[in-house]
Amino acid sequence: MKKEQIVDFTRRISQANRSGLVVVMYDIFFTYLNDARAAYDAADWNAYKEALRRAQRAIDELISALNFSYDMAKNLYSIYVFCRDSIAKSLYKRDLADAEDACRLMKKLYDGFLHAAEQDHSEPLMKNTQQVYAGYTYGRDNLVETCQDSDSSRGFLV
Repeated sequence: MKKEQIVDFTRRISQANRSGLVVVMYDIFFTYLNDARAAYDAADWNAYKEALRRAQRAIDELISALNFSYDMAKNLYSIYVFCRDSIAKSLYKRDLADAEDACRLMKKLYDGFLHAAEQDHSEPLMKNTQQVYAGYTYGRDNLVETCQDSDSSRGFLV
């Protein structure tokens, strides 16, 4: 994962509500899977293993976010475990076929969570963060992000 992607994910996490956080975790999973594809094509097996292990950790985070008081969580758990095991097969076989199967399943789930997140207008989970505004200013091709600090004392007061 590139540094720009890490910064973008960090910003998105700080501004996300519950459903938005799930979408970000899916995006992180897909990013690590893309990293694994690139490492596979380059025959860089250490980077390949690391990317797939990080993709598995993204799935572990999705599993830990499940609320088992709902019946849907049990079904999602089974799918997540299958995907995690498929990635493990790709790890020891050094073949992306099983990981691609997991990616297809996760993509279908991602589309559903993305649709649900678009309808969720609840407040962000992190309250004490800077508000980020992004837009095109002074040029058609330049994206400028501005952080506005609504409260200058965001930390602890002693």
